[in-house]
Amino acid sequence: MNGKMTAAVLYGKEDVKIEKVPIPHVEEGEVLIKVQVALTCGTDVKVYRRGYHARMIVPPALFGHELAGVVEQVGAGVKSFHTGTRVVALNSAPCGRCFYCSKHQENLCEDLLFNNGAYAEYIRIPRRIVERNMLTIPDYISYQDAAMVEPLACVLRGLHETGVEIGDTVTVIGGGPIGLMFVQVAHAIGCNVVAVVKCDSQVAAAKRKGAHDVVQITKVSDPIEAVRQISPSKRGSDVVIEAVGRPEAWEWAVNMVRKGGTVNFFGGCASGTKVQLDTNRLHYSEITLKATFHHTPETVRRAFALIAEKKVKGADYITGEAPLSRLHDVLRHMLNRNGDIKTAIIPGH
Repeated sequence: MNGKMTAAVLYGKEDVKIEKVPIPHVEEGEVLIKVQVALTCGTDVKVYRRGYHARMIVPPALFGHELAGVVEQVGAGVKSFHTGTRVVALNSAPCGRCFYCSKHQENLCEDLLFNNGAYAEYIRIPRRIVERNMLTIPDYISYQDAAMVEPLACVLRGLHETGVEIGDTVTVIGGGPIGLMFVQVAHAIGCNVVAVVKCDSQVAAAKRKGAHDVVQITKVSDPIEAVRQISPSKRGSDVVIEAVGRPEAWEWAVNMVRKGGTVNFFGGCASGTKVQLDTNRLHYSEITLKATFHHTPETVRRAFALIAEKKVKGADYITGEAPLSRLHDVLRHMLNRNGDIKTAIIPGH
């Protein structure tokens, strides 16, 4: 395809422009998708605020990574997808050959290929993602539901790696889309969930997703003590998941967990950030500290199965729609923690 398309280009801190750019050219093994929906996410808001992402994007660059759409064009050699196929394409794919891939840690692949550009009329999907991390969407699943697969895959991997068990008390710090997804999935597998959130709208959202208790940090003098008070026998939570990406919250997490419990530092803090941890507490309380990053092809497929079973729906998280022309306003709005969870950006409007 020749011609131009409308797309969002990230230039730096809080600098996104909607421009006319060439429609990407499709090479052998690649696919061009006509984007039907692209979802905003906490990572995109973070990238917008900072102007870059250490692992995923260096400006100037096309922007956005949660999408679903229709195959517009296929490159030579593509057999599994055809023009008109409804698909969801993930934002990365591992090489499948390096040391980490051989250890089933594909998220740590030495050559993890990232793809951005969802906030556009069309997006080119590299060959490796077409082969390893692109899925056909059944007719009964909406584009908005399908586009939820990427964040859900990260959450499923986080819970699995943390070793969460039925009946555990799980505290989730953060009331954004990822935090709420942790609340929903942990509740669904039989955990008692405590949500630690900031604003009023997040309190209501966390309760809707299944939080047994909610601690609103603006309403308590000490969030750590508040969580410990409502935990069984006031000993602390079995598991604490930090889903904000702030050093202060990382330190809270370590003090909210019980002896012998596990902390998952899921939220990525700004580059160069340091935290202070009480070595005595870690050692004598036998606390396990974990950090999980990204997803793997296996968790992508597990997430897609949950979406196909209608266990997780886009409507649970998408609080509004906007045309691509309004992306800058949407991201600025989300910086203010206004209570919007996710916005569906519709490029064709």
